[in-house]
Amino acid sequence: MELKILNDRMFYYPHQPETDRPMLAYLKGEKIALAIDAGNSAAHVDEFYTALETKGLKKPDFTVITHWHWDHTFGMHHIHGLSIAHCKTNVMLENERERLRDNSYTKYLKEENEFIAREYSANQKIVVVLSDIQFKDKIVLNLGGITAEIFHTESPHSEDTVVIYIPEEKLLFLGDATSEDFFNDGYMDIEKLKTLVNHIENIDCEYCILGHTEPLKKQDLLDYLYTLY
Repeated sequence: MELKILNDRMFYYPHQPETDRPMLAYLKGEKIALAIDAGNSAAHVDEFYTALETKGLKKPDFTVITHWHWDHTFGMHHIHGLSIAHCKTNVMLENERERLRDNSYTKYLKEENEFIAREYSANQKIVVVLSDIQFKDKIVLNLGGITAEIFHTESPHSEDTVVIYIPEEKLLFLGDATSEDFFNDGYMDIEKLKTLVNHIENIDCEYCILGHTEPLKKQDLLDYLYTLY
């Protein structure tokens, strides 16, 4: 699979439904390279970095995490540079790390989640780490020529949801923010969704980038989300 180009500053490694691998995005600043999400395994990270190298792009200096779910974080231990996550993300990752100390829990994950079973062999260890940098409300990175505004927001998917806005490129990275809560029987909290939609409506962006689909025009995403009310 090849790295795709949205413009000369934004690249992405497409999602892979067969193992629930989300899209991994890459922003090329004049000073700093920023990746969005860390993938679901070391193998996922290696594929991403190989694709970057093929395009002559350096490994990321920072990787920001959109939320704690396994497919976005189980590759964190293998990334280059420093990771950034919300403080709630680290709390949830610490809980997961403690549970994984019990081999029976690792076995349970592989038996109950077909995607984890495909990504990890029977004897392969799952490694969970916390981020190097954490924040509560908002953090802004000057990448050189472009700015990454990283902030926590309410969403129906996860309490620690983080979105990333690149004003110069009019890009909004949403991770899985618009999806239902898979850890609550797939419940879709409509009020939280409406709050998120209101945020999206008020952000000056052209594209909305989700974790498990191709980049969408803002209005196309909003038109879909309106049908969920």
